[in-house]
Amino acid sequence: MQNNTFSTLFVGQNLIKLSAVDSTNNYLKKLASNSEPLPEGTVIMADHQFAGRGMQGNVWLAQAGKSLTFSLLLRPTFVAAERQFELNMLVSVAINNVLSKYVSDHLSIKWPNDVYVDNRKIGGVLIENVIAGSNLKQSIIGIGLNVNQGEFEEELAGRPVSLSQILHQNVNLMVLLSEICAQIEQLYLKLKFGKSTNLRELYVNKLYRLHKVARYSQNGKEFEGVIEGVSEMGLLRIKPMNGEILEFGFKEVAFI
Repeated sequence: MQNNTFSTLFVGQNLIKLSAVDSTNNYLKKLASNSEPLPEGTVIMADHQFAGRGMQGNVWLAQAGKSLTFSLLLRPTFVAAERQFELNMLVSVAINNVLSKYVSDHLSIKWPNDVYVDNRKIGGVLIENVIAGSNLKQSIIGIGLNVNQGEFEEELAGRPVSLSQILHQNVNLMVLLSEICAQIEQLYLKLKFGKSTNLRELYVNKLYRLHKVARYSQNGKEFEGVIEGVSEMGLLRIKPMNGEILEFGFKEVAFI
């Protein structure tokens, strides 16, 4: 545990920094499963995550000490299981809000929760929920952001981008972490106490390719369509050029 100067009530106040770990999500899940209760808002931050995971089992590659890789523990017992996509929207909007201070234009959220600058990925989120009854019991939110990385693996060339590549200068990882924790906490508390967050509107307005004709793939078949938004369940709504709006869950549609 490490005391810090985060301007938050609880998110990030219990900060555990590791030099290296396979996955901050895995580490946090093991801690949370111990008999001694772990404070809500606990953050596990690693200088090097050598087996970080992304959506759909993808591997998150990051250079040691160059990227922001951390996991956050929340207990959103006030969120119904069928509305768990609200957490995806909340975290994606929070990250987008913070990064907009550094990158004023071309930021977007690629459904469900990747962060893009133009057509290049700058970050991603992996949320793992535990459900008890009809509500969420626990959420472990893993976040990876390319911050000070100057180059990427050859097989990823042209796809990822980092803040330092865009700004031509390094960014303080702890300052960025503090800003993200504060923004997540602000939106989380609004959601918890029923205050208007306009989450869906904020999320949809930042969607990658929103209202733009683009190509997608379903079951190996390509089609052209336009993203119109997301359903209340978090399904991606795409209108094919010759048809009615379709709704897709995770892994059911691929961006081309």
